[in-house]
Amino acid sequence: MSRELAMDFQPFAVEQFLSENEHAVRYNFSESGVHPLSYHELFNLADINTDELFNQLVDYPQVNGFESLREVIASRYAGATAANVLVTVGASEANALTAATLLEPRDNLVRLLPTYEQLCGDALNLGFEVRNVKLHPGQRWEIDELALCKATDQHTRILHVVNPNNPTGSVLTSSERTMLINCAGQVGAWLVADEVYIGTERDTDQPTPSFWGKSEQVIIINSMSKAYGLPGLRIGWVVAPEVVINKLWRRHEYAVIAASRLSMRLAEHALRSPACDKLNARTRQLVRRGFNILQEQLATHTDVFSVIPPQASAMSFVQFRLPVTSEELAKRLLREEDVLVLPGSRFGMENYFRFSSALEQDHLLEGLSRLNRVVGRILAGR
Repeated sequence: MSRELAMDFQPFAVEQFLSENEHAVRYNFSESGVHPLSYHELFNLADINTDELFNQLVDYPQVNGFESLREVIASRYAGATAANVLVTVGASEANALTAATLLEPRDNLVRLLPTYEQLCGDALNLGFEVRNVKLHPGQRWEIDELALCKATDQHTRILHVVNPNNPTGSVLTSSERTMLINCAGQVGAWLVADEVYIGTERDTDQPTPSFWGKSEQVIIINSMSKAYGLPGLRIGWVVAPEVVINKLWRRHEYAVIAASRLSMRLAEHALRSPACDKLNARTRQLVRRGFNILQEQLATHTDVFSVIPPQASAMSFVQFRLPVTSEELAKRLLREEDVLVLPGSRFGMENYFRFSSALEQDHLLEGLSRLNRVVGRILAGR
C-alpha cells in the first residue's frame, strides 16, 4: 500500500495528456470509449422525431434531470426509483460532486491501481489522503486482499472501484465484489463504483453485475460516454440513496445548475429499447473485432508486446519491452507517425500504454501498422 497527500494542486495526468494532444492527431488510439456515433446515426438508430425535439424551448431544464430520464436510468438498477438518480454533466461532474459531498476532515479514500484517477484526484485536491492498493497483473489483474485490508481503517470514507476497469479492462469476480463490499462495510465506508464500461463485455452478452443493491452504502456512477458511444452528449448520472442524492443535488446547483436539455432528451431516447439494444450490439461488435485486430498486429513483435486480454471495455493495457519509457514511446509515435496512445506512466505504471481498439477497421489497421513501424525503428537503434 502507498499513500498520497497533495500539498499543491495535482493536474489530472490522463486528461491533461489527452487535452494537449488529441485534437490535432490523425490516428487517435488514446481515447477510452467505442467509436462515437454521429448525430445523424443516433437519430436514425433511435427513430427520433426531429420536429418534436427541435420545437423545445432553448430553456433551463429540470435541474436534477428530467424525471422521465431519471426513471429510465433507475429502471436499470433493481429497486431504484427516479428519486435515487441525479443527472450530471458527464461522469466527471458526478465524481467531483461525490468527493465534495462524502469526504469530511480526517477521511481517506482507498483506490485500486491502475485506475481512472478522476475521483481520487478530486479527493487529493480537496486535501484528503488517498491510499493505493495495487492490482497484480497475474492472469487478470487480481486484488491483493491483504493489502486492501491494511489500507482501510476507521477513517476510510470511500472505497473506490472502476468495474470494468480502466485501463486494464478487467472485471471483478463475484468473490472480489463480495470482498470489497465486506471491506467497506467493516469500516463504515461508502463503496463508490464507476460502472461506465458495463455493456462493453468482450466474451459474453451478459452485462457485468452492478454493485447497486449489494449494501446500503453503495453509490454508482455511470454515463453515456463509454459503452454507448455518445461522449459529446456530456450526460452522466449518480445512483445513490435518496438522502445522498439530495446532498449531491445541492452541490450540482452550484457547479452547473443543470445538464443540457437537448442532451438529456437524446440520452433518454438512446436508453430506451430498442435503441439501447442496438447500441449494445454495436458496442460489442466494435470491442470484439477491434481487440482481435489488435492481437493480430501486436503479434508482429511477439518479443515486444504482451497484453492480458480485457474482459470488457474499448481498450487494452499493453505491456512493452523496449529501451524507452512509455512517455518517450508515445512522443515518438506522435512525432513520427501521427499516432496517439496513452502512456502507462499517466496511470502510475511504466512500460505500458493504453490503446483503444473499438474503432473503424481501416483506421485501426493503418494506425497499428504505423505503431509497428516505430517499434521496428526503435529495435534497429534508430
